[in-house]
Amino acid sequence: MSPIGREEAAEQAARELLRSQYARESFIDRMLRYFNEFVGDLLDLAAGGGSAGGIVAAVLILLLLLTVAAVIYWQVRRGRRLRAAVPGELFGTRRLTAAEHRQAAEQHAADGRWTEAIQERLRAIARDLEDRALVDGMPGRTADELAAEAGRALPPFAADLAAAARSFDDVTYGDVPGTRAAYESMTSLDVRLAAARPAPLGATP
Repeated sequence: MSPIGREEAAEQAARELLRSQYARESFIDRMLRYFNEFVGDLLDLAAGGGSAGGIVAAVLILLLLLTVAAVIYWQVRRGRRLRAAVPGELFGTRRLTAAEHRQAAEQHAADGRWTEAIQERLRAIARDLEDRALVDGMPGRTADELAAEAGRALPPFAADLAAAARSFDDVTYGDVPGTRAAYESMTSLDVRLAAARPAPLGATP
């Protein structure tokens, strides 16, 4: 049987691609099929392409594997950087009351664990504001979002709330160690907010 020519091979390939099973093939599936065929050709070349062809195929396979590994590594590193750069949720998975957060904060403070004390005290502030309907109980809220919304409800405390959010982010995401002074400032804000009342609607400043 004589080998087919280039034009006949191209025509056969075109007819094959026009078959209904390929017409319904998605772009991703098509790319995966091309990739699998490419890798298969390389493996065939490495197995039966002679010494020169086998070396070339082996080098190409190695480069392909290194490229895939580099892409995966870059994606993992990028995901970690994004998680470290963007502040996450203010609360954990377990829902506690404001009183329970305050109790946890006081226990951490008594143990000298100022980072955890600061975190729990701001969570107490957030839960108390939610319970009093001064902010919405929004899932996944961040400290900055809490400060912005609470600052609109209680304008005199806007600057202090923003500073408290920065303190929370610093100790939680910025590797800044918590301090007694930062915790006492957060505690003072908690006490003052607990006694604060929003201004009546339509009231003049």
